[in-house]
Amino acid sequence: MHEYMIGRFKYENEIFYGEVKDDRVVVNRGLYSDTFLLSDLQLLPPAQPTKIICVGLNYRDHARELNMAIPDEPLLFLKPPSAITGNLGKIIYPDASSRIEYEGELAVIIGKRCKNIRASEAGSVLMGYTCFNDVTARDIQKKDVQWTRSKGFDTFAPVGPYIADPTQDVSNLAIKTRVNGILRQDSNTANMIFDVPYLVEFISSMMTLERGDVISTGTPPGVGELFVGDEVEIEIENIGILKNTVVSQY
Repeated sequence: MHEYMIGRFKYENEIFYGEVKDDRVVVNRGLYSDTFLLSDLQLLPPAQPTKIICVGLNYRDHARELNMAIPDEPLLFLKPPSAITGNLGKIIYPDASSRIEYEGELAVIIGKRCKNIRASEAGSVLMGYTCFNDVTARDIQKKDVQWTRSKGFDTFAPVGPYIADPTQDVSNLAIKTRVNGILRQDSNTANMIFDVPYLVEFISSMMTLERGDVISTGTPPGVGELFVGDEVEIEIENIGILKNTVVSQY
């Protein structure tokens, strides 16, 4: 795991960001800092986005798997902020679906309000990187013309656990998904069709990005079904491991 990790935490009635250092969290108060035991804090999702922008079909090996052409431009869709859940949060299997699937992804968290950002300047607006699971009701996705319902259920956007250093190079990182400890996705961000700077430029050319907004950069091959009781892990080199368990709606 990369050395620099920021988490969003709750202690009593206060919510704050702090730097994770082994089993402790250091909170910068300006003139001084506070230190907490990690075990004394409630870990929250690392961002409160106004929107979650996702990229479809952004891995060459995934396009080959699906026998689909490489897109000329990023394919975008949105998830609502209400879909967010954090590390160790529950993924609720909705009654409306008979097949939900995992999609492990690298996500970007925006650090400040921005518009029309050039790819060369993208690093200046990033808070950092994290793990994301684009949970999808595949049966509904195939039935509906657009993807809002299939992607937008509560808890269908697990994200976390922490925010990793925004200055690191994420162009060649191993990305893996495990279900109940069994490897299901195994690829590398080098297989991305559109890299992070390009995506920030493309997306910010059409919409204002706010602090805390999430851009999830697409999934590699190997997506598959989840069942009630499954534990799914998204692991990205230097970024972390996001763990969630699937539960029934009632």
